[in-house]
Amino acid sequence: MIPGADFNDLPQAIKLAEKYDEVFFAVGIHPYDIKSYDEKILEKYISHPKCVAVGECGLDYFRLPDDEEEKEAEVKLQKEVFIAQINFAKKVKKPLIVHVREASNDSRNILIEHNAKEVGGVLHCFNASEHLLCLSEHNFYFGIGGVLTFKNAKKLVDILPKIPQEKLLIETDGPYLTPTPFRGKRNEPAYTTYVAEKMAEILELEDETIRKLTTSNAKSLFKEFARII
Repeated sequence: MIPGADFNDLPQAIKLAEKYDEVFFAVGIHPYDIKSYDEKILEKYISHPKCVAVGECGLDYFRLPDDEEEKEAEVKLQKEVFIAQINFAKKVKKPLIVHVREASNDSRNILIEHNAKEVGGVLHCFNASEHLLCLSEHNFYFGIGGVLTFKNAKKLVDILPKIPQEKLLIETDGPYLTPTPFRGKRNEPAYTTYVAEKMAEILELEDETIRKLTTSNAKSLFKEFARII
């Protein structure tokens, strides 16, 4: 699945999805690109048969301005655009792909207060925050990628068993966060096998069990994806 991040990338995502049966896409605006948010563009693409989700949308406080007034304005705009995309997802009945970086409390509160449970979604590249675990009760899944294989991923390794197994997903986040033993190289979906192996090791399950479990979970969340394949 190709998440939406920048409207300029959408035509390429659609081209790939139309070319390959196993490729799907989502429409949305990443927090770094919120100034170009336009719901009309979402409406234009959301009905495409290979479009299965809204996002990647959410909050990212990692690169906020130093100036307090500018910071406040940026946070306000991020929240407004995030809420707008949640409401859009509910309108079109598609799940969300949610980006959370150094904004766990605000993200959790917004998702709960605006009843995102209605459509559910995935916490993309789950940041191992205890504050977000409660979202499993609100129809949210936890996207686990290459970070799980890193030597310094102790926090994620420790919290993984606390996530309900029926809410676990495996993701790529290509071209970033390439799992060990390929760190430093361009990430690609084929490398998710290393994430699955590490997840199986931590949870003391068979590799095949993890593969079937996370595939089933993905189909449960992205229902249109399940129908197509």
